[in-house]
Amino acid sequence: SASAATVVKKTSDGAKCATSPSIDTSGLFKSTLSIEEKVAIAMSVGEETVTVDELTALYKAKEHPIVYDGFEPSGRMHIAQGVMRALNVNKLTSTGCIFKFWVADWFAQLNNKMDGDLKKIRMIGQYMIEIWKAIGMNMQNVQFLWASDEINQHADEYWSLVMDIARVNNLTRIKRCCTIMGRKDSEEMPAAQIFYPCMQCADVFFLKADICQLGMDQRKVNMLAREYAGDKKMRFKPVIISHHMLSGLKQGQEKMSKSDPDSAIFMEDTAEDVKRKIKKAYCPPAEVEGNPIMDYAKNIIFGYYGTLTVLIEGAPVTFSSYEDLELEFKADKVHPGDLKAAVGEALNRILEPVRTHFAQGEPKALLEKIKKFKVIDNLS
Repeated sequence: SASAATVVKKTSDGAKCATSPSIDTSGLFKSTLSIEEKVAIAMSVGEETVTVDELTALYKAKEHPIVYDGFEPSGRMHIAQGVMRALNVNKLTSTGCIFKFWVADWFAQLNNKMDGDLKKIRMIGQYMIEIWKAIGMNMQNVQFLWASDEINQHADEYWSLVMDIARVNNLTRIKRCCTIMGRKDSEEMPAAQIFYPCMQCADVFFLKADICQLGMDQRKVNMLAREYAGDKKMRFKPVIISHHMLSGLKQGQEKMSKSDPDSAIFMEDTAEDVKRKIKKAYCPPAEVEGNPIMDYAKNIIFGYYGTLTVLIEGAPVTFSSYEDLELEFKADKVHPGDLKAAVGEALNRILEPVRTHFAQGEPKALLEKIKKFKVIDNLS
């Protein structure tokens, strides 16, 4: 897979704000990679690809496949959503893909984020876009589409899709997808939230997405989209590339929680915050499974830099691959304390441009407003 040295580029370009889901391909980055190289880079983004054959056929058929990811503006951004997302977007756009971000403001309102205050939700969405610019997401092939704007402008097309998806699926099938919002199957939920999976499934077709690139936690609704494409005898089903869910810093936390600040590194955390959180983090010696520090090393540090330097008995040792680090750690040759220090230092170097960005001007004022909001995180 391409390392951050080649795929993360600082750019002064702003995000393209489209007024319609249609795409103008003039001015887009055109990849000169082979089909095999494109497929390998795209697959490196995910823990699972459904299916590899369909992904290969897609790259053969299209110079600019459309990739979609939706996000709810729901509070502060942690490094999985910030750094990992930037790495993955840059990998996919390096293959010629167009990346459509669906800023799911209405969905956040349905899910009762910010007490359903759409003005606050949209402000958080803007904050998230500012972070991606600061961290080095290449915006050339990227669009940000606000769900409320797009749905209002194309209401006929959108709601016809939602209604048809609701019509061809029974309630049990739709309720199984409600775990995409962090709900248990048995949990009481407002009736409005039954709309959520139908709308998210409709997004895929409304945005004309060839690839759904979301987390493993969104797999159920992405599979619903593939089923719907099959029911409608569409020529192509959307390819699903599901990325890894970065674990929380505490023992047994499968993913980070915005409602527990010490379980996650946030994109605008101070250097002291990062050091403190990493120092307290769970990191059992010689154990890799369920070890968040090893998870961060693999998916953030090696993803961004391609190497990690650890001070071992006072001497710097540079690991050129995660696999090398894992072997030494499992053999108890790398002390958890030394690994934590190295990971904390590398994270702070990655986050420094974001801190600088939010230290002045409009970004600073925006962040101050966001910090005053009550962060409602039903997804924790």
